[in-house]
Amino acid sequence: MPSDPDTVEPVMPEPPGDRVPAVTPARVLAGLALLVPIVAMLWVSSYDKTDPGVGGVPFFYWYQLLWVPVSAVFTVAAYLLINRDEKARKAARKAGGAR
Repeated sequence: MPSDPDTVEPVMPEPPGDRVPAVTPARVLAGLALLVPIVAMLWVSSYDKTDPGVGGVPFFYWYQLLWVPVSAVFTVAAYLLINRDEKARKAARKAGGAR
């Protein structure tokens, strides 16, 4: 017997256990950590000047070079946040499925 046309059945069944939210604070922080260097480099008017120079190198150049290691730090922080969040999600799925 066909199902009632007014009833909507889910296409994919829910996984066993509690649902894990897609957006978590760790993921938001990771996104912000990746966004900071991008915004800093795209906001050219903030560093489009020659003074103060460091060792004869104009500000424009040393500021951009400074962001290379700073960007690496932000990227590692984002990686660690996502990695920790993935482990927590995996543990939550296991705990939910063990009930």
